[in-house]
Amino acid sequence: MLAYVVRRVLYAIPILIGVNLFTFALFFLVNTPDDMARMHLGIKRVTPEAIAKWKEERGYDKPLLFNTGAPMLKEKLTQTIFFEKSLRMFAFDFGRADDGRDIGREIRARMVPSLALALPVFMVGLLIYITFALGFAFFRATYIDFWGVVACVAAMSISSMFYIIGGQYLVSKLWHLVPISGFSGGLDAVRFLLLPAAVGVIAGFGGATRLYRTFFLEEISKDYVRTARAKGLSETAVLFRHVLKNAMIPILTGVVAAIPLLFIGSLVSESFFGIPGLGSYVVDAINSQDFAIVRSMVFLGSVLYIVGLLLTDISYTAVDPRVRLE
Repeated sequence: MLAYVVRRVLYAIPILIGVNLFTFALFFLVNTPDDMARMHLGIKRVTPEAIAKWKEERGYDKPLLFNTGAPMLKEKLTQTIFFEKSLRMFAFDFGRADDGRDIGREIRARMVPSLALALPVFMVGLLIYITFALGFAFFRATYIDFWGVVACVAAMSISSMFYIIGGQYLVSKLWHLVPISGFSGGLDAVRFLLLPAAVGVIAGFGGATRLYRTFFLEEISKDYVRTARAKGLSETAVLFRHVLKNAMIPILTGVVAAIPLLFIGSLVSESFFGIPGLGSYVVDAINSQDFAIVRSMVFLGSVLYIVGLLLTDISYTAVDPRVRLE
C-alpha cells in the first residue's frame, strides 16, 4: 500500500512541474510583463516610463530566466521572475497582489466561506443524488423511472444562472425568507448560505442523478446480481448489499477527486450571492486584471486537482481488491 502511494506521488511531481512551467510560459512568455502593464494601465497614452514604473513596483522588472547582471551564480538564478513568481509557489509563497495585499493570507481567509458553501452542497447533494438514482434503478422500466429521467434531462438543460436568478427573485425578493446576497460570520452565516446551497444542489441534480443511475443499472445487469436473486434475496437486499457497494467504485472517481476542489469555491454562486470566498476572489482578480492572483489560483487549483486524483487512487485500493493485487 505504501509503495503504491509513493509511486502515485512520484507520478504527480512531473505533472505539477509541467503545469508550473506552462503557467509561467503563458503569463510571461506569451503575455510579457510589458503587455501586462499596458493592459493594466490602458493601451492608449501609455508611456515607457509608466510601464517601467508599473513593472518595478510589482517585481516584473527582473530578467525572466537568467540574470546576467548579478555578481554570483546564486543571484543569477534567484533574482529572476521565474524564481520569484513561479518557483516560490512550490513552497506556497504566492507573494503579493497588484494592490499590495498578501495573496496567501487572502486565500486562507477566503477558504472558510468557500468551504461553508461547498461542503453542504457536496454532502447533501451526494446523498440526494444517490438516493434518487437508486430509486430510479429500483423502479426501472416503469413510469417512475421514465419520468425521473425526463426530469433529470430537463434539469440538465437549464442553466445554473436560471436557478440562481430565479431563487433570488422567488425566495428572497418575493417571500423574504433569506437575504438575497451577502455573508456574515458565525451562526448567522446560515441565513446567507441556505439559498446558494439549495441552488447548488438543485443545479447538479440532473447530471449527477442520471450518471449514478447509469452506474446502478450497469451493475444490475451483471451475473453476480442474477446469482443473488437466484439465491432468494429480495430486490432491496440486492440493491443495497451488492449493487450499491460495487457501483460506488466509479462514483468514487468523481467524488473523491472533487473533494480538494471544494477549497476553490464556486465562481458563479459566490459572485452572485456576494460570498467572499475563493471563487469570487478569482472573478474579482480577472475583472481587475490582477495577474498575480490569477496565476496563484491556477497553480493552487492544479495542486488540489492532483491531490484529488491521488486520493481517488488511494480510495480504489480500499474498495477494489483488484487494485491491491496489481
